[in-house]
Amino acid sequence: MKINIEKNLVEFTPETDQEKADLEALWRTVVDCAKFNKKLVAVGQYVPSEDGFARFAIEG
Repeated sequence: MKINIEKNLVEFTPETDQEKADLEALWRTVVDCAKFNKKLVAVGQYVPSEDGFARFAIEG
């Protein structure tokens, strides 16, 4: 997954079919065109040398 950050805009570009499916599932979970969108909120801390992953909770 390629992640591009430009000021306050973050762009995710999937690089495999599985990443495409995962990103679509995340989009469908977070984005609600009829009501309110949900938010991703960081949980804990991200330390690349230790865990190698970042964890977020979905609120809303």
